[in-house]
Amino acid sequence: MRSDNGPWPRLLVVALIPGLVVLAARAWVVEPVIVSSDSMVPTISTGAVVLLYKPAAASGRIRNGVVVAFTSPLDGHTAIKRVIAGEGQTVAIRDSELYVDDVAVPEPFVDHSRIDGTYFGPVKVPAGRVFVLGDNRGVSIDSRDFGAVPLTAIQGTLLTGQK
Repeated sequence: MRSDNGPWPRLLVVALIPGLVVLAARAWVVEPVIVSSDSMVPTISTGAVVLLYKPAAASGRIRNGVVVAFTSPLDGHTAIKRVIAGEGQTVAIRDSELYVDDVAVPEPFVDHSRIDGTYFGPVKVPAGRVFVLGDNRGVSIDSRDFGAVPLTAIQGTLLTGQK
């Protein structure tokens, strides 16, 4: 005896598959994140929605200059900052100018006139960590405050807002 339930089982499968694909992509590939601070202005505005690319974090190879999201060591929330230096590199700020391994790093996204007279370091980035800074240095709470971020805390790189 054959039971015919009509088109419902097939429609259910057809409706569920796209939803499962979207959920899987969000869990393992790309996730939207709302920016809740002004520490990356002017690159990324407060309230902007950016896309977080997760496979980049899994690789463990994050290059300097990339904007990343990570779990903040201060409160456990997601923070967004720019990677300035990787393990073994030395970071210093002299009169608002960034130096990595004693070489000045051009930063067209930073308003140096607002942070004139800022000094920091030098500090060497420990193994398995990256040094992060906000582009809006005057208000950013970053590696100058909480130290270098473990690579294991990196959630992903931003697909938008890169300079």
